[in-house]
Amino acid sequence: MIRIISIAALTLLLIFVLYLPAANPPERFTAQIRNEHELNATLWGEARAERILDRTLAMNKALSGASPVPNATHAPQTDRMAQAVAQEMERVNQRFFGNAYFRSIDALLLLATFRLAALYEWLPVQAFVILALVVDGLIVRVLRSKEFKPHDPEWFALHASAFVLLVCGSVVAFVVPLTIAPPLLALVPVTGSLFLSRVIANFHRQG
Repeated sequence: MIRIISIAALTLLLIFVLYLPAANPPERFTAQIRNEHELNATLWGEARAERILDRTLAMNKALSGASPVPNATHAPQTDRMAQAVAQEMERVNQRFFGNAYFRSIDALLLLATFRLAALYEWLPVQAFVILALVVDGLIVRVLRSKEFKPHDPEWFALHASAFVLLVCGSVVAFVVPLTIAPPLLALVPVTGSLFLSRVIANFHRQG
């Protein structure tokens, strides 16, 4: 059951993520970043909101540096023939990747990076809760094995499926151009840790 749910969720996730850039212009995603930046400024203050933006730009720059798309500026400048080939490749890239769909993909990735950077701002606040939930699951698992109590495979499958759906749903939420209140981001790692702790607690352990 877990495998079927995982495959179905990942397939729907891929279809939805590829559909969003076709249904929304790049301006929709960038406008969403501005709206949520104002919400972050209201919640965290201007300084921390600016820090989230700086983190977003740094992460986006790192992703751009890992892009497999060739660039004329990266081509070796050996002779005129090589320069002409590099410039022609640059024009081909611009025609292929410069359309509205690929610009929307870039804006979608920027929005997802921005929300990931905002989520990172919550992690120091939530670290103790996340650690406590995971440790609780480990302790329950060890105690059950020592007391020879049976583990519940149904609860294991249920929480594992819920964890997979939460991860896929979080990815969708990170790229959809709808306003997400900053406190809602805080629920993602806590809820995921809760499901993960129950998965650990109900996983069979020998000895």
